[in-house]
Amino acid sequence: MKVSFGSWAFTFGPYASHPIPFDEVAARLASAGYDGVEVSGFPPHVTLEAYPDTESRVALRRRLEDLNLGISGYAADFTLVNPSVAGNKDRYLYLFAHAVDLCREIGSPSIRVDTGTAPGIIPDDETEDTLHRLAETWRACAEFARTAGVAMDWEFEPAFAFNKPSEVVRLHDLVAHPNFRILFDTAHAYMCGFEGARQHGRGEKLEGGVAQFLDLCQGRIGHVHLADSDGTLLGDETSSHCSFGEGKIPFFKVAPKLRAVKSAWWCVDLCFHPKSWDQIDPALKFVRSLSRASA
Repeated sequence: MKVSFGSWAFTFGPYASHPIPFDEVAARLASAGYDGVEVSGFPPHVTLEAYPDTESRVALRRRLEDLNLGISGYAADFTLVNPSVAGNKDRYLYLFAHAVDLCREIGSPSIRVDTGTAPGIIPDDETEDTLHRLAETWRACAEFARTAGVAMDWEFEPAFAFNKPSEVVRLHDLVAHPNFRILFDTAHAYMCGFEGARQHGRGEKLEGGVAQFLDLCQGRIGHVHLADSDGTLLGDETSSHCSFGEGKIPFFKVAPKLRAVKSAWWCVDLCFHPKSWDQIDPALKFVRSLSRASA
């Protein structure tokens, strides 16, 4: 199993006031022995503005190749256009197309998306229309990405609407496109599944936690993010991402199920972790041992 690290961990939260440049992050990951990096499309890393043309993107790809680093995915910045809002389809598709072009030129195999709307914002009587509108938009996106050779991965989490286990499966079914996949983050799965965090309306909990959520999403998952969870939310919004071994996820018990997912990469995701830089080496050691245990 190839292992990468999400570069956004060094720009968000505690690092927002002093973000670590992308090239410095890549060099550090390479020296630690990672197989690749998952690229943040948020400032100040690999944005459409910072890498506006083929020349700049090919240069980035070559710098990573010189470090023997692959790319496991691209977390695009869609904050300016909410795909769940009526009337935004064309604007979202336009932005999505540009992000996919960047993926293709830097060599990213996939692009990450989210629903863009916080839980509880959508009125109950508009939920069905919103689900179908979002699915229609994402189906068009998935087809466009397919033609470019880029997979489309949806990351569910407590911060965004449609995070109940049944909603995750239903939205995937509604999009109904082979190029549209679920991005399974273990910390989010614990919070959305076992804790039932930030669910709108009647809550849903999976007593079997992450393992049961993996079973529920069997055959739908295309990419995996790894982080531990202590069962808390960060700022009452999204899952706290803990260092491995400091949370409640029984990783070595769920390792065989994680290994069964058809994904070439496991990406370490320590978003908002106060000491993510210091966790680079121990995280790789843990994930390598997890990969061996699941073989």
